[in-house]
Amino acid sequence: MRAASLLPLALCTAVLSTVLAGCAAPGDDRPLVVVTTNILGDVVQNVVGDEAEVMVLMKPDADPHSFEISARDGARILGAVLIVSNGLGLEEGLSRHLDAASAAGVPQLVAGDAIDVLPYASGDAEGADDPHFWTDPGRVIDVAAAVADAVEHHVAGVSPRVIRANSDRYLAQLRALDTEMVAAFAGIPADRRNLVTNHHVFGYLADRFGFTVVGAAIPGGSTLAAPSASDLRDLVEAIEDSRVTTIFAESSLPDRLVRVLADEAGIDVAVVELFTESLSAPGTGADTYLTMMRTNTERIATGLSP
Repeated sequence: MRAASLLPLALCTAVLSTVLAGCAAPGDDRPLVVVTTNILGDVVQNVVGDEAEVMVLMKPDADPHSFEISARDGARILGAVLIVSNGLGLEEGLSRHLDAASAAGVPQLVAGDAIDVLPYASGDAEGADDPHFWTDPGRVIDVAAAVADAVEHHVAGVSPRVIRANSDRYLAQLRALDTEMVAAFAGIPADRRNLVTNHHVFGYLADRFGFTVVGAAIPGGSTLAAPSASDLRDLVEAIEDSRVTTIFAESSLPDRLVRVLADEAGIDVAVVELFTESLSAPGTGADTYLTMMRTNTERIATGLSP
């Protein structure tokens, strides 16, 4: 009698376990791909799709030069089958975690190794490698192709056919973005193609689309640097000599310093916000790489056109 009364309970428990298993977070048993920055995270997610779990370490609206991660995330990195990082000195707060993963034998793809790297053209970092390659969609195309190759090589159990289909679709979108940017910038006269921002982030965009980087409020390649009084005086002179009409402030940084520059220049200079180093929250203009670049393109074209 007792055994019979336990049977319904056992059946209910089995059913409940099955239901709970079905409600578990999808992909819990998928291989883990870790990505450092959220811009790269969006690229990787487009290539990987649902074939693997993609864990992005950098939150929206964060600064890639200074963000850090929890001890829990640091430990989870060691269980990844692939880590995708920007490299070129960008992720300054993650170096010990990436070094630990490398020592543990976790395969890594450094995006900087997949592109034609440019040096900084001016400022305190002049001659050093510039990590801000994503302002040129052509170089992001190179990175996306490298991600597809790395996933096929290092991530067991994925479908090469699906990865290639995802990659082909995303590469087509990146090429369309590049074409759109060429067309949008075509209307900016040569004497107005001058860029000033918080710090040096536009070298690749300038190289691809024919702009001149006049200068930056922070002269180095990192947001962790600080400008001197002479740096600011030199930049004000450059702004006046180039007759710059718009200064661009990055969304991940306060724009107070740029507004001070605009006031110091003694001319009518607009300050326009761009999304340059981080994706933003959904619906705010830069929740994907493609959206971010289209938003920036429209703002640059509007800000610099007559």
